[in-house]
Amino acid sequence: MADLAQDEWAEQLATDDNAFILDVRTPEEVDEGYIPGATNIDIYLGQEFLDELEKLDKSKNYYVYCRSGNRSGQACALMNQAGFANAYNLMGGFNEWEGEVKEP
Repeated sequence: MADLAQDEWAEQLATDDNAFILDVRTPEEVDEGYIPGATNIDIYLGQEFLDELEKLDKSKNYYVYCRSGNRSGQACALMNQAGFANAYNLMGGFNEWEGEVKEP
């Protein structure tokens, strides 16, 4: 797992043709906006979250974010334990995101 600052995360994502953006926030938080191209799996789902992770392609590079960076850090650690080689945590989370935002 790597914690990346906002600019590092965005730059790396922009040049990564094997990228997958994972939003681990709640549906209510997603309703406030999300990073374009993101797939949402709520980390608070517990076992269901882990089950959904198992359906993902472990060879991709995962760019993970939540509201502030705490839950996404936990998600990256869980992903590494589950065999995902590359999971990048967005430090500061969506709260500090200055890139493009989509409304649901």
